[in-house]
Amino acid sequence: MRKFYFLIFVSFLSIPTVSQDIIGNWNFNFILPDTVEFGENLKPLSSDDKMQINADFTFNYEISEANLVAKGEWKLQEGILSLHYDLPIDTIRFYHISLTKEALMLNENGINYAFIKEGVNSSTITRSGFSLSSFFRGLLGIISLLLISFLFSTNRKGVDWMLVSKGLGIQIAFALLILKVSFVSSSFEFVGKIFTKIISFTQDGTMFLFRSFETGVIESPLMNFVVMILPTVIFFSALTSLFYYWRIIPKIVYGFAWLMKKSLGLSGPESVAAAGNIFLGQTESPLLVKPYLEKMTMSEMICLMSGGMATIAGGVLAAYIGFLGGDDPVQQIIFAKHLLAASVMSAPAAVVAAKILIPEHEKFETKLEVSKADMGSNALEAISKGTTDGLRLAVNVGAMLLVFIGLMSMANYIMFKIGDWTSLNVWISENTSYTEFSFNMILGYIGAPIVWLMGVCKEDMFLVGQLLGEKTVLNEFVAYVSLGEMKSAGVFVEQKSIIIATYILCGFANFASIGIQIGGIGALAPKRKSDLARLGFLALIGGTLASLFTAVIVGMLI
Repeated sequence: MRKFYFLIFVSFLSIPTVSQDIIGNWNFNFILPDTVEFGENLKPLSSDDKMQINADFTFNYEISEANLVAKGEWKLQEGILSLHYDLPIDTIRFYHISLTKEALMLNENGINYAFIKEGVNSSTITRSGFSLSSFFRGLLGIISLLLISFLFSTNRKGVDWMLVSKGLGIQIAFALLILKVSFVSSSFEFVGKIFTKIISFTQDGTMFLFRSFETGVIESPLMNFVVMILPTVIFFSALTSLFYYWRIIPKIVYGFAWLMKKSLGLSGPESVAAAGNIFLGQTESPLLVKPYLEKMTMSEMICLMSGGMATIAGGVLAAYIGFLGGDDPVQQIIFAKHLLAASVMSAPAAVVAAKILIPEHEKFETKLEVSKADMGSNALEAISKGTTDGLRLAVNVGAMLLVFIGLMSMANYIMFKIGDWTSLNVWISENTSYTEFSFNMILGYIGAPIVWLMGVCKEDMFLVGQLLGEKTVLNEFVAYVSLGEMKSAGVFVEQKSIIIATYILCGFANFASIGIQIGGIGALAPKRKSDLARLGFLALIGGTLASLFTAVIVGMLI
């Protein structure tokens, strides 16, 4: 059996009421307790381990490693599968069930029994885990990123290496806490559950708008990106606006800003902006420091811009969770945790990159203050404003995806024709992992060496390299859509590659963002437009490096 480890799906979800959906031959995939992560404590299985669920309500299965053969009768009722054993002993066992066309998960007392439908072409996904090899490769990756930052620096002699060391230290501390300390990891997972629950609330509104009057459900042709993903952007935008009005977000931002100012010796405005970028978008965060924009030093400005490109906004975070987690709540929680961790860790990483690119050598404002943004006179007006902004963002996202994916398809077609005319496609198919000359192939080969340094295995480095290229040249939305499709298709060899890719893509660092920042921040500080234009490409480098710093540290630890 070719194995791949699904994320654990243990919940009391509604399942198909038709018992026929469970009938068939199922290959064992893994047996794993709820309390451990994938790749740890997996019970060994062989290709002969199968379970057969028959239409006559009988079952039989075999686990050769445990020398276990079982058979009896089955019954499915209200999400509970009961197995009435005749062999090995006369007993009844009850399992909470999660079922799709290709996968079956049974949970009994915190133990997950995962199966793959026989005949489904699944890839081998392994998890390499922490090792000396991954540590030293990660160390090489950090040194490489520091070297790239140093090469693009405008004042190499002025780099404050103590600040750089502290920034990397904060990143590593965050990574260790989030990934390795159970109560911190549980806290992030709890926040992830909140995001997942909020997404479910969004789906209630979606059902009201798009469900059929006859059947009461969304008809299958409408179960698409526009209906299921974009509404979460609108809802989260409204919710973010409400939380801002209630002063919840400003207080959290102030806490992060105080920590960064004290630990890294940053100015007050850039600390606030760096912290704000964790929760807000690259054009919303500058509103927190609007009174100071005209007087910011060039080093502060690059820090503001790089931070905006290195992190993501709450509204789009919900969409990314949908791309990667699909309709599986537990997968949504896991990816929500990693996306939140990526945004938090990338804030100090952006500072590190920015302070190498343009070291501070001017006098700066030390006052730490979060400016008030106009969210309206009451909560209802704040919700209304957030909804309008979210609708604008959702339409913009949909339009960008339509155009960029179409352009990518056109580029692939042109390159395919070139490869066909020149017989290049045949050579590529015989000598590379790609089947034809394409835009994806070019991006994959450009990004492969970089992502290998981040900890991606050699089998997956062209795939993740392609995603890095798509994010930079097109945008992160396109890249996350591609990652979700690759994940669903089971093309990755290592689960670790999916996680590292999630961190690499978590940011707005793309060429279009240069224009967005010039226009957005320039509207708040018209006198600084020329400076913004001059810093645009450096900010893109800084934002990309920040995401890579975060990814390489995570790659060392998982």
